[in-house]
Formats: sequence, C-alpha cells, structure tokens
Amino acid sequence: MSAVQHVEPAAPPSVASSVGVWLIGARGSVATTAVAGCAAVAAGLHPPIGMVTETPPFTDCGLPPLSSLVFGGHDTTNCPLPKRAEELAAGGVLPYGLPSAVRTELAAADAEIRPGGPLPGDSRTDEELIDAFAADLRDFIRRWGLARAIVINVASTEPVLAGAGGGGHRHGGGGEGGGAGRGGEASREVADGGGARLPASSLYAAAALRAGCPYVNFTPSTGLHHPRLAEAARASGLPYAGRDGKTGQTLLRSVLGPMFAQRALAVRAWSGTNLLGGGDGAALADPAAAAAKNAGKERVLADTLGTVPEGEVHIDDVPSLGDWKTAWDHIAFDGFLGTRMVLQTTWQGCDSSLAAPLILDLARLTARAHEQGLAGPLPELAFYFKDPDPGATAALGEQYAALLALTDRLRADR
Repeated sequence: MSAVQHVEPAAPPSVASSVGVWLIGARGSVATTAVAGCAAVAAGLHPPIGMVTETPPFTDCGLPPLSSLVFGGHDTTNCPLPKRAEELAAGGVLPYGLPSAVRTELAAADAEIRPGGPLPGDSRTDEELIDAFAADLRDFIRRWGLARAIVINVASTEPVLAGAGGGGHRHGGGGEGGGAGRGGEASREVADGGGARLPASSLYAAAALRAGCPYVNFTPSTGLHHPRLAEAARASGLPYAGRDGKTGQTLLRSVLGPMFAQRALAVRAWSGTNLLGGGDGAALADPAAAAAKNAGKERVLADTLGTVPEGEVHIDDVPSLGDWKTAWDHIAFDGFLGTRMVLQTTWQGCDSSLAAPLILDLARLTARAHEQGLAGPLPELAFYFKDPDPGATAALGEQYAALLALTDRLRADR
C-alpha cells in the first residue's frame, strides 16, 4: 500500500471556515507557546509582537484570522498543555497569569493531541504508522468541519541518517498542479522501500500527504526531504515548505553575510557557539542531531558569501538555561589594504517565544496558499527558514521581498 494512498478534497473555501493547525511535537515548548499566544492575541490580551502576518502588508491577502485556528497534533509525551504552560510561565517564557487566562483554549488543544510514535516496543510497520497518523488527521478535520488543516513539525531534531535526505540535501520539489491519484502511484513503495525504516519525521510528513494536508517542517529533521517521499510530494498537489526555522543566530547571519559581501569585505573566519537548555539542548547533545542543525547555519554563509569561511558552530547543552539560549559569533574579516578586523555578536533570547509567532505566520500563509490552489514547494517562505525550498535566496532582505511578492498571489481574486 502506498504512503500517499488518497488525498481527500478540501472543504469549499469560506471566510468563516475554521483552519486546523496540527503540530508534530504538540506538547513541546514551541507548540505550547504558539497555542497560548494565539489565544492571547486573538482575545486582545497581548499585541501580536513578532507576527509578520499581523503587519500592514498582510492585512488584505485573505489570511485566516487567529480566532479561526483550531489546534491539535501528535506527541509521544503526556504532560497536559495547561500544565506545560504553567511550567513555561514559571520559567519566564510565558507572561505571569497567561496560562490561567487561556486555560480553556489550552485544554481544548490538549484534547486534540493524539499519541505519536514509534515508541520503543511499537511493532507497527511504517505503513501502519502512516495510516494511523493520517486517520487521526482525517478525524480531526471531519469532527471540526475544517476547511483544511496544516501539519507543522515542531518536534525535537532528529539525528542525520545516511540516505535520508538529512544535512541539507533537498529533493527537487514540484511545480503547481499535479494530481492526488498520481501521488499514490508515485509513492507505492515509500513505506517499504527496501526494508529501511523511515525516520519519524518522514512518517508524519507522509501521513500529511495521505490526509491531503499541506506540510511545513520547522525543524532540521528529514520530513518530506526523504528521497522516498520526493515523488509523492511532487504529485500530491499540495503546498509545502521548510525546513529548519530561523529564529536567532542564523537570522543574524542572513543579514550580516550579505552585508560583508555587498561591502566587498573579505570574511576569513566565522565561528560560533550556542549554549541552550530545555528539550532542544538535550536533543542537540547528540552529535548527529547537532550536525543536522549546524548544516543550515553553515549553508547560509556559503550561500550569502559565495564561499565557506573557516570556523565551526559548537552547540553545548546547559540544562539550567531552560528555554533560553545564548549564541556568540566571532567574525574575522579583512578590510582595505588587508587591515584585519573582528566583529563579535551576542544573541540572548528565548527560542520558544521567537519561534511561536513564526509558526502562526506559517500556518496562516500556507493555509491561504492551499485555498488559492498553490501547490509544490513555497520558496517564497524562505524568510522563515535556514534551509528553504529550492529557488530561494539566502539573504534576509531578498527573502522578505519574495514574501511580500507572495502576498500579491494570495490576495488574487479578492
């Protein structure tokens, strides 16, 4: 049986229709912050700081309102969202009192979280797991009468697996159009390709395609970039985007890299260090997972500078930091007549608070793209990613211009 067995048609578009946001890693810090933040902004309790889609260029391009978003997801943990929100408030990630103020919304989202996998001892095949995850998605869409649901991966980073499309290898993507029926034929052997198991992120991505849901990968994990999903993604007729959200150190690099190149300053070395805790810190303590994360950071420099400077990024797990991160960069460069100079930057921030508004942006933009019939990769969303879809520039200013150009396509026929 194929991994993309059938793409169910979306409900007819309607301004009043609700849109599902199905989060992989739905009980993590980023997901909890996104759900709580959406409820807080929709209720007028807090301003939409950090939400690009709430700025003037996006006000008339048909994005679903925050109040129309319905949350659910998959996770392998069982800590309820209201409790997780209280923990985040105690750590200063969420404002004091917010978990109580939006407890109803957190509990509603928690009720829509289904068990993920595979867990140790799970004997189900890839095909059975994909089918189960897709069934959860279809049930979510049916019970809520959703116009569409967007699947967004915000789970912990997976290690790079040989031959799994990790570490920055991109599949070719697809153009507009394509048919769901061809998706099934193209992916007939996706779930049992030569006996090798798909990584968990790719199981969820395949389930999204099977349920007819657009997919966004906010992590460095493989997801749709697995070679065995490439043809299925191209043939699905669905929009998709990613991967690896750009929230801090790499955001700065996407600004500073073009600056050095445009001012004709020769960068000799660019080294960095990340200190972080929480779930990301623990996951990235695995050298293979850290390698997946660092690939995107290095790619931004290669793409913007036209060469790879000396230096590496080191990631250290400091559990006491919780959801907070410190990132240092040391940039050695040559000026006129070979004068040697140094720029150092320090970024101290909260990853969950930086990522959550971007998750809401991506859910709304991808939902509107789906409503407008856009299909295949969305390189115009490169503004949000370290490793965007093929055809995207790496410079932040150019990425923002491309994002604004996308709004013209999204507001068509309005």
